[in-house]
Amino acid sequence: MNREEKISDLSLRLLGRAYDQLDTGEKRVIRAIAERQPTSRDPDDDDDGQSSFGERLADRVAAVGGSWGFIIGFAVVLFGWMLINSKALDHLGLVFDPFPFIFLNLMLSMLAAIQAPVIMMSQNRQAAKDRLTEKLDYEVNLRAELEIMRLHEKLDQIRFHELRDKVDELCERLDRRG
Repeated sequence: MNREEKISDLSLRLLGRAYDQLDTGEKRVIRAIAERQPTSRDPDDDDDGQSSFGERLADRVAAVGGSWGFIIGFAVVLFGWMLINSKALDHLGLVFDPFPFIFLNLMLSMLAAIQAPVIMMSQNRQAAKDRLTEKLDYEVNLRAELEIMRLHEKLDQIRFHELRDKVDELCERLDRRG
């Protein structure tokens, strides 16, 4: 039996459909079973080499911007800015952003305008990684289920042959007695 026939036979036996009717994940699983190759692979292996500088930067910005260290550090800077511009520099006449802190508000708005889309880019990338992981999990689970079905078939065949041999042996005994 050549490779294509083996794959076609596995597809019909295990999934009940012709190989041409399977989706890409199912085809990959059937080919892996036929070739006795592993189904799983690490989704991060393929991704690291293909990510651009901007994508890696977006991931880093999201990681830093979503941390307690950033929140605490940013709060310290904000309170320091307000303290310096309200009390400390007022005595010296060097206040560069008085009480309504308009320049501070402008800087915060610019930070939010830049940080939000960068974090969204990182979330989109993570969602794509999650979809790949989900697809690989499905393939591994399908492979495990199909392999268990194959083992059941083999066990059934072994039991059938054992029972057939016992029936033949009993028939021979009966023939000898009769």
